[in-house]
Amino acid sequence: MRIAVAGGTGWTGKLVVAALREAGHQPQVIARSTGVDLTTGRGLDQALDGVERVIDTSNITSLSRAKAVAFFDTASTHLLRAEQAAGVTHHVVLSIVGVDRVDYGYYAGKLAQESAAEASGIPYTVLRATQFHEFAAQMLERGGPFAVAPRMRCQPVAAREVAQALVDLALGAPQGMAPELAGPEERDMVQMVRQLHRARGGRRPVLPLKMPGKAGRAMVGGALLPTGPGPRGKITYDEWVAANA
Repeated sequence: MRIAVAGGTGWTGKLVVAALREAGHQPQVIARSTGVDLTTGRGLDQALDGVERVIDTSNITSLSRAKAVAFFDTASTHLLRAEQAAGVTHHVVLSIVGVDRVDYGYYAGKLAQESAAEASGIPYTVLRATQFHEFAAQMLERGGPFAVAPRMRCQPVAAREVAQALVDLALGAPQGMAPELAGPEERDMVQMVRQLHRARGGRRPVLPLKMPGKAGRAMVGGALLPTGPGPRGKITYDEWVAANA
């Protein structure tokens, strides 16, 4: 089956592409590097020619509410319109557990992305996943004399398990809002960053950062944890650190 992956060169997108190939499917990567621009719609019609299903892992790194909402709204509009023209039968979106409970700028963008899928008329599935194990590594990759780790309770999951879940959902029937995907255990993000930093021999101090206002209180209070039953990853954070130190 020919399946397009929006954001197919990103952290999660690359894993989705690999999982599709391993399962014997033909991934079509949608990214600027392949001549397709979601923010303008350039190249989408050609990229979706013959595509039956789409997995949207597109992303923006900005924390600005205005920029996040503008990106996800614009990118989703262009992508979904092109999917309608191409006759795509299933649109799968990767989102985040808790985006509807934490008033945070980036999360507002993800909610806009979810809403666009729901309103499109294309059969869709939204998978909300918890923070990835890899999020701790992203915090350490930022330069400077110290590393910053956001204070939050989370239930982290390995990105490759999320990628496989997206592929499994795309191959199945549309579900609307799918059960939330989380990792096998609850963790503290600051401790996660410190653990990985030590395992890699790092010496920079890791400073906890509490997000301001209601969003920060919600993150510390567990608003990013799953609220009901759903699939759970098998790879623990300790196992992931051992393999990635």
